[in-house]
Amino acid sequence: MHVLASDFAEVVEWRRDLHSHPELQFEVHRTAAFVHAKLTEFGCDDVVSGIGRTGVVGIIHGRDRTSDAVVALRADMDALPIEEQTNAPWGSKTKGLMHACGHDGHTAMLLGAARDLARTREFNGTAVVVFQPAEEGGGGGKAMVDDGLMERFGITEIYAMHTEPGLPIGQFATANGPFGASADGFRIKIDGKGGHGASPHASVDPLVAGANVLLALQTIVSRNVHPRQCAVVTVGWMAGGRAGNVIPQSVEMGGTTRTFDPAVRNLIEARLIAITESVAAAYGAKATVSYNRMFPPVVNHGDETAFAVEVAKSLVGDANANDTLEPLMGSEDFAFMLEARPGNMMLIGNGDSAPVHDARFDFNDDAIPFGVAYLRRIIERRMKLV
Repeated sequence: MHVLASDFAEVVEWRRDLHSHPELQFEVHRTAAFVHAKLTEFGCDDVVSGIGRTGVVGIIHGRDRTSDAVVALRADMDALPIEEQTNAPWGSKTKGLMHACGHDGHTAMLLGAARDLARTREFNGTAVVVFQPAEEGGGGGKAMVDDGLMERFGITEIYAMHTEPGLPIGQFATANGPFGASADGFRIKIDGKGGHGASPHASVDPLVAGANVLLALQTIVSRNVHPRQCAVVTVGWMAGGRAGNVIPQSVEMGGTTRTFDPAVRNLIEARLIAITESVAAAYGAKATVSYNRMFPPVVNHGDETAFAVEVAKSLVGDANANDTLEPLMGSEDFAFMLEARPGNMMLIGNGDSAPVHDARFDFNDDAIPFGVAYLRRIIERRMKLV
């Protein structure tokens, strides 16, 4: 794998600049302007901003355009509301925000690949580089798809990459089929009848009802989901009451559910609502359930995954790339793009680092040459010059 030292150093500079200026969800105005300026400087045939509110798309035509293939590469741009603890010289300059999931690295690597592709154009067809806002809970992938990303630019397939702490530098891993879980959220309110703590018989205690709802929800996975299916139902918070001698009027709780299968997703929602309402009613209380479907599961496509793995192996050897990854229970809104077009999401090693979404996490710049080369080769091999 050949990477010019000057090219590597410049991409590192971009990555560290982006790291120093984190922005949340759709408010990635500086980042999007940075990306737009670089793509224009590289000589992309067209650069379009404002797709999915603040997304940026660059178009690069190959040396030959007899093929109708349009292959897209996607990176995410947004950061997280975390106070950074890396002590890096390029650390966040914005209090309370940081790039704790590697999106600065994803963006820099795709910029590096875009520069190389615009410089060489050694492919037959059209490359589309997609820079997405609001991956961290904002649904930016859906926003771009809903804004006509695939149709407007004629995209036929799409690929993405995500950094992975614990995976050695120079290694790649993915899964054929389910890669990441769906992510849904729920909020429950249980209304009872408040009263004096010394007179529980004159009240309907929503705390007792809520506690039993919380326990009963744990039976969904153990007693309703098939043992060979993966699922998670987690209640992450519960709140109600403020005084030890007062039975409150209501209690609330909320949580998340995860699975890889649409049928299991439907089952979990139905059982969660039925169990909550029935258990609350058994204690004389009334439950109101709000269930929010946020992100579908990330499902890689077979042919595109096999191709992506072969590309990675061509860079780092057979022993350092595979499609045997155990599906992750975390979610990724690249799922919306994979629902719209065939493609693959690949993990790239970040070495021995803190986990993502940790205040100590930093993208490992040593991964940049591998990521740039991988993205570039996806285009050049998928749309080969004859």
